[in-house]
Amino acid sequence: MTKSIVSTDRAPQAIGTYSQAVKIDSTVYMSGQIPLDPATMELVGDNIEDQIRRVFDNLAAVAEAAGGSLETVVKLNIFLTDLSHFPKVNEIMATYFNEPYPARAAIGVASLPKGAQVEMDAVLEL
Repeated sequence: MTKSIVSTDRAPQAIGTYSQAVKIDSTVYMSGQIPLDPATMELVGDNIEDQIRRVFDNLAAVAEAAGGSLETVVKLNIFLTDLSHFPKVNEIMATYFNEPYPARAAIGVASLPKGAQVEMDAVLEL
C-alpha cells in the first residue's frame, strides 16, 4: 500500500486537522470542500448557485492535483443546509460531469463550517 497526501494552492487550504486529499494506491479520498475562494479563504457570496460552482471548482482542483479529474470521481457526497437546493445541484452538476455519473448521496444538515450552504467530498479512482 502506497499512501501520499495531495495538496494544491488552487483549492482552499485546510481549516483544521486534515489534508485536502489522501491517495492510497489508485484511490483518492478527498476531504469536504465548502465554497471558499482559495485566494481569500472567504465564502463566495450568499447565492447558492455560486456556492455550488465554487465547491465543484475546488473539488476539480484537488482531483487534478491528485492526477485525476471530476471524470474520475466514483462517489460524491453532497451536504446541504437546505434540501430545496437539490434540483439546483443537479442542474449545475450536469455542467461539470458527463454520463455515466458517479454514485452519489445528498444529505440535509443543520449547519456547515463558516456558514456555508453546501459541502461536498468525493472518492476518485485513478
